[in-house]
Amino acid sequence: MLIFRYIAKDLLISTFAVSGVLLILVASGRFVKYLARAAAGEMDAGVLLAIIGYRLPGFLELILPLAFFLGILLSYGRLYVQSEMTVMRACGMSVRRLVLYTMIPAVFVASIVAWLSLDVSPSGMQKAEALLLAQKERGELDGLIAGHFHPLQGGRGVTYTEEVTKQKEMRDVFLAENNPDAVEGKQLVLVVAPTGHVRVSPDPKEANFLVLEDGYRIEGVPGNADYQITRFEEYGQRLSKPEEPRSRDKVDTLATGALMSSTLPSHVATLHWRLSVPVLVLVVALLAIPLSKTDPRQGRFAKTLPAVILYMVYLVSLSGARGLVEDGNAAALVLMWGIHILFLGIAVLLFNWSTVSALFVRLSGVARKTVGVQS
Repeated sequence: MLIFRYIAKDLLISTFAVSGVLLILVASGRFVKYLARAAAGEMDAGVLLAIIGYRLPGFLELILPLAFFLGILLSYGRLYVQSEMTVMRACGMSVRRLVLYTMIPAVFVASIVAWLSLDVSPSGMQKAEALLLAQKERGELDGLIAGHFHPLQGGRGVTYTEEVTKQKEMRDVFLAENNPDAVEGKQLVLVVAPTGHVRVSPDPKEANFLVLEDGYRIEGVPGNADYQITRFEEYGQRLSKPEEPRSRDKVDTLATGALMSSTLPSHVATLHWRLSVPVLVLVVALLAIPLSKTDPRQGRFAKTLPAVILYMVYLVSLSGARGLVEDGNAAALVLMWGIHILFLGIAVLLFNWSTVSALFVRLSGVARKTVGVQS
């Protein structure tokens, strides 16, 4: 029991450490993507953290299997390099017992992955998609904040207001926009006004207008002295039309219960994918045990790259089978679970590699002797 606690603790610490690093990398990449959209005025920056938070279970669903696989490789690799595994074997630690000690944490991790895959991740995806859809339906200046520059969609310009009242009126408004119809050079249009507001069109299909009162419109090419200044009582800037609401039937947002009662190929593929991810954890745990065996002279990272390549082949094969099922190929469903059996067979082959190699050498020697006798 003492050895089991030592191994399980080392495995789980390595797994959660690798998970943390991978989660930071994946979440930061997704955050940068959303931040770029917020900088372009396509979404409100205030919902970025909420969207990332809802997406975290989906990230962990795929990160944890890889993290546990790498955790076994790193932990057992260290035990082999420091000859601790050799001491355990000398004290009676058999391969069967090592597998048992490894599979208990594997079942724990697989249970977490199953909970994320079947329940938490679809719910989070549904909430994240609802936020993203709401951002696409919002008006162009709905996220305008006093004292901050707000880019117009499509990079057409930027607007700024010193104050926004409770009645949604703007004070000390500044608007800068490019004039693509300029004949000479890149013409810049600056509009300043003491007050302004957004005039909402009664027809939701029509665009709204940013209306400025009692201000000045300055037009010209930067670097030239021939600026044209126009005073106006009311100036209207047409805003981009909000996108029409669309019902997005994203399969990843559907609850597992809804997928079980559906016969659509995309729903069937998603259901079996969610069931496959916990099985993936158990199979890669069996694969990692023989792959982690290394010589102290080679180092603990000697077999990490081949092992990761084997893992990626496993994951890509599952993803390809899922794509075939989504295309309506019913036979690919058998292929999807056959991939698990195939890699389980590879794990058994790796466990018995020394026996298989010796048998192969013996058969090769017998074949040479037979050929020599016949000649």
